[in-house]
Amino acid sequence: MAYDKFNILTSTAVPLPIENVDTDQIIPARFLKAIERVGFGDNLFRDWRYNSDNTPKKDFVLNNPTYSGKILVGGKNFGSGSSREHAAWAVYDYGFRCVVSSFFADIFKNNCLNIGVLPVQVSPGFLEKMFTAIIGDPKTEIEVNLPEQTITILPTGEKESFDISSYKKDNLTNGFDDIDYLLNIKSDIKEFAASLPL
Repeated sequence: MAYDKFNILTSTAVPLPIENVDTDQIIPARFLKAIERVGFGDNLFRDWRYNSDNTPKKDFVLNNPTYSGKILVGGKNFGSGSSREHAAWAVYDYGFRCVVSSFFADIFKNNCLNIGVLPVQVSPGFLEKMFTAIIGDPKTEIEVNLPEQTITILPTGEKESFDISSYKKDNLTNGFDDIDYLLNIKSDIKEFAASLPL
Protein backbone atom coordinates (compact mmCIF):
# COMPACT_ATOMS: atom_id res chain seq x y z
CA MET A 1 0.00 0.00 0.00
CA ALA A 2 1.57 3.27 -1.09
CA TYR A 3 1.71 6.19 1.33
CA ASP A 4 2.50 9.91 1.25
CA LYS A 5 5.88 10.82 -0.19
CA PHE A 6 8.35 12.18 2.36
CA ASN A 7 10.79 14.91 1.40
CA ILE A 8 11.11 17.92 3.70
CA LEU A 9 8.70 18.13 6.63
CA THR A 10 8.32 21.42 8.48
CA SER A 11 5.92 21.21 11.41
CA THR A 12 5.27 21.96 15.03
CA ALA A 13 5.73 18.97 17.31
CA VAL A 14 4.09 17.09 20.16
CA PRO A 15 6.40 16.39 23.12
CA LEU A 16 6.16 13.07 24.96
CA PRO A 17 9.18 13.07 27.31
CA ILE A 18 8.59 9.54 28.62
CA GLU A 19 11.24 6.83 28.36
CA ASN A 20 10.65 3.17 27.48
CA VAL A 21 7.33 3.69 25.71
CA ASP A 22 6.36 0.20 24.56
CA THR A 23 4.08 -0.93 21.78
CA ASP A 24 1.30 -1.95 24.17
CA GLN A 25 1.18 1.61 25.45
CA ILE A 26 1.20 2.93 21.88
CA ILE A 27 -1.70 0.65 20.86
CA PRO A 28 -3.19 -1.68 23.52
CA ALA A 29 -3.56 -5.33 22.51
CA ARG A 30 -7.36 -5.26 22.62
CA PHE A 31 -7.37 -3.04 19.51
CA LEU A 32 -5.38 -5.37 17.28
CA LYS A 33 -8.31 -7.16 15.64
CA ALA A 34 -8.34 -5.18 12.38
CA ILE A 35 -6.03 -6.13 9.52
CA GLU A 36 -6.21 -2.88 7.54
CA ARG A 37 -4.10 0.14 8.41
CA VAL A 38 -7.03 2.43 9.18
CA GLY A 39 -8.79 3.43 12.37
CA PHE A 40 -5.85 2.81 14.68
CA GLY A 41 -5.18 6.49 15.28
CA ASP A 42 -8.34 6.72 17.39
CA ASN A 43 -6.73 4.38 19.88
CA LEU A 44 -3.16 5.70 19.82
CA PHE A 45 -2.04 5.80 23.48
CA ARG A 46 -5.63 4.86 24.34
CA ASP A 47 -5.09 4.10 28.03
CA TRP A 48 -3.05 7.26 28.50
CA ARG A 49 -5.54 9.43 26.59
CA TYR A 50 -8.82 8.24 28.12
CA ASN A 51 -10.32 7.29 31.45
CA SER A 52 -12.27 4.05 31.86
CA ASP A 53 -15.49 5.95 31.04
CA ASN A 54 -13.93 7.16 27.75
CA THR A 55 -13.57 10.75 28.89
CA PRO A 56 -10.28 12.38 27.85
CA LYS A 57 -7.52 12.70 30.44
CA LYS A 58 -6.83 16.42 30.48
CA ASP A 59 -3.20 16.03 31.56
CA PHE A 60 -2.15 13.86 28.59
CA VAL A 61 -0.35 15.73 25.83
CA LEU A 62 -2.53 14.49 22.93
CA ASN A 63 -5.53 15.99 24.70
CA ASN A 64 -3.78 19.34 25.10
CA PRO A 65 -4.73 21.66 22.21
CA THR A 66 -1.58 23.68 22.89
CA TYR A 67 0.44 21.03 21.09
CA SER A 68 -0.09 19.80 17.55
CA GLY A 69 1.81 18.87 14.43
CA LYS A 70 3.07 15.95 12.37
CA ILE A 71 6.13 15.27 14.52
CA LEU A 72 6.05 13.26 17.75
CA VAL A 73 9.08 13.71 20.00
CA GLY A 74 9.44 10.80 22.41
CA GLY A 75 11.84 9.78 25.14
CA LYS A 76 14.65 7.23 24.97
CA ASN A 77 13.81 3.65 23.92
CA PHE A 78 10.63 4.43 22.02
CA GLY A 79 8.68 1.47 20.62
CA SER A 80 10.07 -1.29 22.81
CA GLY A 81 8.14 -4.46 23.61
CA SER A 82 6.24 -6.66 21.18
CA SER A 83 6.75 -6.51 17.43
CA ARG A 84 3.18 -5.51 16.51
CA GLU A 85 2.98 -3.52 13.28
CA HIS A 86 -0.18 -1.91 14.58
CA ALA A 87 1.87 0.47 16.77
CA ALA A 88 3.40 2.08 13.69
CA TRP A 89 -0.01 2.01 11.96
CA ALA A 90 -1.53 3.91 14.90
CA VAL A 91 1.19 6.57 14.78
CA TYR A 92 0.66 7.04 11.02
CA ASP A 93 -3.14 6.94 11.18
CA TYR A 94 -3.20 9.59 13.91
CA GLY A 95 -1.35 11.94 11.58
CA PHE A 96 2.29 11.78 12.65
CA ARG A 97 4.82 11.47 9.82
CA CYS A 98 7.96 11.57 11.94
CA VAL A 99 8.90 10.26 15.39
CA VAL A 100 12.04 11.56 17.09
CA SER A 101 13.86 9.78 19.91
CA SER A 102 17.38 9.20 21.17
CA PHE A 103 16.86 5.44 20.72
CA PHE A 104 14.30 3.24 18.97
CA ALA A 105 13.52 -0.44 19.29
CA ASP A 106 14.69 -1.95 15.99
CA ILE A 107 11.42 -3.69 15.07
CA PHE A 108 9.32 -0.59 15.72
CA LYS A 109 11.78 1.51 13.73
CA ASN A 110 11.56 -0.84 10.74
CA ASN A 111 7.77 -1.05 10.98
CA CYS A 112 7.63 2.75 10.80
CA LEU A 113 9.92 2.87 7.77
CA ASN A 114 7.73 0.30 6.02
CA ILE A 115 4.60 2.48 6.19
CA GLY A 116 5.84 6.03 5.70
CA VAL A 117 6.71 7.21 9.21
CA LEU A 118 10.28 8.49 9.48
CA PRO A 119 11.98 7.54 12.78
CA VAL A 120 14.73 10.08 13.44
CA GLN A 121 17.30 9.06 16.05
CA VAL A 122 19.15 11.99 17.60
CA SER A 123 21.67 12.36 20.38
CA PRO A 124 20.36 12.63 23.97
CA GLY A 125 21.62 16.20 24.13
CA PHE A 126 19.80 17.27 20.98
CA LEU A 127 16.63 15.54 22.17
CA GLU A 128 16.73 17.60 25.36
CA LYS A 129 17.15 20.77 23.30
CA MET A 130 14.07 19.80 21.30
CA PHE A 131 11.98 19.22 24.43
CA THR A 132 13.13 22.54 25.89
CA ALA A 133 12.26 24.41 22.70
CA ILE A 134 8.86 22.76 22.15
CA ILE A 135 7.69 22.94 25.76
CA GLY A 136 8.97 26.53 26.02
CA ASP A 137 7.09 27.51 22.87
CA PRO A 138 4.57 25.04 21.41
CA LYS A 139 4.67 26.97 18.11
CA THR A 140 8.32 25.99 17.63
CA GLU A 141 8.76 24.51 14.17
CA ILE A 142 11.04 21.60 13.41
CA GLU A 143 12.40 20.88 9.93
CA VAL A 144 13.08 17.27 9.00
CA ASN A 145 15.03 17.18 5.76
CA LEU A 146 15.15 13.62 4.42
CA PRO A 147 17.31 14.34 1.33
CA GLU A 148 19.95 16.01 3.52
CA GLN A 149 19.27 13.70 6.49
CA THR A 150 19.13 16.60 8.94
CA ILE A 151 16.74 17.77 11.63
CA THR A 152 16.69 21.43 12.63
CA ILE A 153 15.09 23.42 15.45
CA LEU A 154 14.18 26.36 13.24
CA PRO A 155 14.00 29.21 15.80
CA THR A 156 17.54 28.49 17.04
CA GLY A 157 19.03 26.96 13.90
CA GLU A 158 20.42 24.05 15.90
CA LYS A 159 20.80 21.07 13.61
CA GLU A 160 21.78 17.43 13.77
CA SER A 161 22.24 14.70 11.15
CA PHE A 162 20.54 11.31 11.28
CA ASP A 163 21.16 7.95 9.65
CA ILE A 164 18.85 5.98 7.36
CA SER A 165 19.52 3.18 4.89
CA SER A 166 19.61 4.28 1.25
CA TYR A 167 16.91 1.73 0.37
CA LYS A 168 14.45 3.01 3.00
CA LYS A 169 15.30 6.60 2.15
CA ASP A 170 14.49 5.98 -1.50
CA ASN A 171 11.23 4.26 -0.59
CA LEU A 172 10.13 7.10 1.68
CA THR A 173 10.99 9.69 -0.97
CA ASN A 174 8.82 7.85 -3.49
CA GLY A 175 6.04 6.83 -1.09
CA PHE A 176 6.80 3.14 -1.64
CA ASP A 177 6.41 0.17 0.65
CA ASP A 178 8.38 -2.99 -0.20
CA ILE A 179 5.74 -4.26 -2.61
CA ASP A 180 5.53 -0.90 -4.39
CA TYR A 181 9.30 -0.97 -4.79
CA LEU A 182 9.20 -4.41 -6.43
CA LEU A 183 6.35 -3.38 -8.73
CA ASN A 184 8.33 -0.30 -9.73
CA ILE A 185 11.26 -2.43 -10.89
CA LYS A 186 9.11 -5.17 -12.42
CA SER A 187 10.56 -4.61 -15.89
CA ASP A 188 14.10 -4.91 -14.51
CA ILE A 189 13.18 -8.14 -12.76
CA LYS A 190 11.69 -9.55 -15.98
CA GLU A 191 14.77 -8.51 -17.95
CA PHE A 192 17.07 -10.18 -15.41
CA ALA A 193 14.96 -13.34 -15.37
CA ALA A 194 15.05 -13.50 -19.18
CA SER A 195 18.85 -13.33 -19.11
CA LEU A 196 19.17 -16.43 -16.93
CA PRO A 197 19.98 -19.75 -18.61
CA LEU A 198 17.08 -22.19 -18.86
